[in-house]
Amino acid sequence: METKKVGFIGFGFIGKVHAFGYNNLPMYYQPLPFRPVLSHVCTSRLETARAGAKMIGAPHAVTDYREITENPDIGIVHICTPNHLHKDALLSALASGKHIYCDKPLTATLAEAKEVAAALPAYRGTAQMTLQNRFFPATQRARQLIEEGFLGKVLEYRCCYLHAGSVEPRAPLKWKLSAEAGGGVIPDLASHVLDLIHFLVGDYAQLTAATSIAYPERPAPDQPERMLPVEVEDCVMLLTRMANGALGHIEATKIATGSEDEVRFEIHGSKGALRYNGMDPHHLEIWDQSAATSPCGGTRGWTRVDCGQRYPAPATGFPTPKAAIGWMRGHMACLANFLFDVAAGKPGNPGLAQGVYIQNLMDCCRRAAENGNWVEVER
Repeated sequence: METKKVGFIGFGFIGKVHAFGYNNLPMYYQPLPFRPVLSHVCTSRLETARAGAKMIGAPHAVTDYREITENPDIGIVHICTPNHLHKDALLSALASGKHIYCDKPLTATLAEAKEVAAALPAYRGTAQMTLQNRFFPATQRARQLIEEGFLGKVLEYRCCYLHAGSVEPRAPLKWKLSAEAGGGVIPDLASHVLDLIHFLVGDYAQLTAATSIAYPERPAPDQPERMLPVEVEDCVMLLTRMANGALGHIEATKIATGSEDEVRFEIHGSKGALRYNGMDPHHLEIWDQSAATSPCGGTRGWTRVDCGQRYPAPATGFPTPKAAIGWMRGHMACLANFLFDVAAGKPGNPGLAQGVYIQNLMDCCRRAAENGNWVEVER
């Protein structure tokens, strides 16, 4: 079987998630289109690069991303660094013709995303964003039902990503709450649900937004007694008008006390409705407006569809379609989608152009929150 060497730029939490996918994909997809070989780990410090490389059995630990992006032996580059470090690695990997798997968001700013966009016309590889919420059977089924006309005309929706990581005022100011690193809840969480609604409902036309910062100062990560100013939002709430006329509400927050990591949506149409909660990813709930209401209620009501782990071939059905599905399974399906597109020579979906689009939406969110007005969304 053909092999392709894989290099990881950044190896914190999300880098480990990506590596977990490679180590387990052969159980879930048979056959894989080629044999990926984990070759390089790059981090800012050699000791952490060595620790990451040892963890996954990669022979090379480096501190310069160009030893991956410009290495002729490496075919696939994973970009798993903090947001402000994405752009330079992306441009180098694009110029070198590497296949690219990039964690969201694409970059730290819209200006940086536009630099990446300018490099895309000359690029001939496969590049995909890590937007794994598209890749659960329930969200895939929701997309199929919408395309088949089950909802009729989409009238309205609501979607949220609820998290409680910033509820505690003594939670330290790590990079995801740093403006310099491109942090904030908009790139961290809203990017996911902005993409998920785009996947299901279509293009955005206008939006307005409000943001909040729960606590103006937080402890420094390395010196808890030293307080640092918080410059990026803990919560964002949007009203949107879609290109198809539907109105919607999106919320992304890290101050939803009592929440864990909850992505959910409800979409209402003229013929039916759909709803989903990522804390119960096994099920998609559907409402058929044409169902009889009599006698005694007939068959009208919400139906829970057992989507489970029912992926199409070459997914193996391991461990079983009836077993409860978890968060990691969506990541593995997202990664598998990328690898099969690499093998087929396809451009990648959702690709880096989608990353640019989501970056534009995030910029619209922040501009709308600053001026209090509706912002037109350019496609």
